[in-house]
Amino acid sequence: MANPYTVLGVSKNATAEEIKQKYRQLARKMHPDLNPNDPKAADKFKEVTSAYEILSDPEKRRRFDAGEIDETGKERAGFGFNPNGFSRSNNTHGFSGFDFGFGSSSSKRRSGFDFFSDMFGGAGEEDIFSKTRSSSRAKRVGEDINVELNISFLEMATGVDKPITLPNGKTLSLKIPAGIETGAVLRMKGQGHKGISENGDALVKINILPHKYFKREGANVILELPITIKEAILGAKVTIPTLYGEVSLSIPTHSSTGSTLRLRAKGLKTPSETGDQLVKIKVVLPEKPDGDLYKFMQKWNDPSPNPRLKLGII
Repeated sequence: MANPYTVLGVSKNATAEEIKQKYRQLARKMHPDLNPNDPKAADKFKEVTSAYEILSDPEKRRRFDAGEIDETGKERAGFGFNPNGFSRSNNTHGFSGFDFGFGSSSSKRRSGFDFFSDMFGGAGEEDIFSKTRSSSRAKRVGEDINVELNISFLEMATGVDKPITLPNGKTLSLKIPAGIETGAVLRMKGQGHKGISENGDALVKINILPHKYFKREGANVILELPITIKEAILGAKVTIPTLYGEVSLSIPTHSSTGSTLRLRAKGLKTPSETGDQLVKIKVVLPEKPDGDLYKFMQKWNDPSPNPRLKLGII
């Protein structure tokens, strides 16, 4: 894997927030679900995620910058722990005159030099290991992973088992309940980053893609239905779509734009309720002028009052 700074496209002086923003930008761009025709998308996604795991962890980032670990997070040769002290390929690099053993208090201070106090800004040995233990406890549970998943309107309406690829490259099946709201977050337990005592979770935010003619209003489904002038005046039987297949709908005589017809139990079916399908009428003029209709309207004496009077529009 390349240098994590290069992979994320950030400088070595980048802040934690800058690194997070850059990762989110690249993760959204390279996610395998959004690049189905790119066979290398999963590998690119893994590389970006691995780079982020190094740079988002302050301790890992410090150790990488110091050359103690490589770009995969593995210990570099010469930086291992020696129970008799610290060593770098058996070279003390100028510390040969000091005893770094962890024995008596007298062994910690030689020639007026306290290794832990001076090297770690005043923190003694007990403080260092106390902070390490505290940090270790805080990191026992792995971090959560945040991902987004797009589903269609019909998948939302009926519910679906949907495959999803996580940042670690693992592809799982996610059960999406019928009637889920856009923006809802589903939790996949234990599918986040690894931890010492338990893994984090994968938090999946659901985005519902718009439908070409269905809309949602609570548990109800809205369909705007265009009809002709003749159908509006004389009434008609028309075939319309629902979530559960086509049905025949009777258009009453004298129907106006804005009139609403209700199909019971043809809306969303959730564990808590069953909605209806609301069909909103929209009267549409012929695409091309009709000479006979034009002549008829010229001769027709409409007895109806001006409809704008009801709204106070004169």
